[in-house]
Amino acid sequence: MARALAAVLLVLLVAGCMRGDEAPAAEATVERVVDGDTIVLAGGDRVRLVQIDAPEPSEGECYGVEAGDELRRLLPAGADIVLERDQRLDDVDRFGRLLRYVVREELNVNLELVRRGAAAPYFFGGDRGRHADELLDAAEEALAAGRGLWGACPAARLLPELGVETR
Repeated sequence: MARALAAVLLVLLVAGCMRGDEAPAAEATVERVVDGDTIVLAGGDRVRLVQIDAPEPSEGECYGVEAGDELRRLLPAGADIVLERDQRLDDVDRFGRLLRYVVREELNVNLELVRRGAAAPYFFGGDRGRHADELLDAAEEALAAGRGLWGACPAARLLPELGVETR
């Protein structure tokens, strides 16, 4: 009887871990922020915040420096985070960076960057992850309020299939 009960519990546990778009989350520590949508973890792994795009400071894009500063405020060096994979999307990008939602103290940092106008939704290849609708809603609110890049960059356009363009 105990063996049968253990088998049933194991099946329920495995089924619960594999439902829908959820994948096991991983804990990590931030080493440093590279720019407005990329971080380096303690241990050296690089993470690209999935489903968002921030202006690139290295390319002189409007709001590129500010976007990186905003991410540094949200993820200072030494911050403990949780990395969440979206099963609907690629695991890594062409540069070998992990593609993840980053959560710090229950705050979805990807979504918060869009709310603040420091990034915009980016649906690479048209693929929409589990937070796509929330990201679009947050971007539309930030755009309407003129927050972040939407107020600072007159040429900025909300084009989720192409990534953010502020020039």
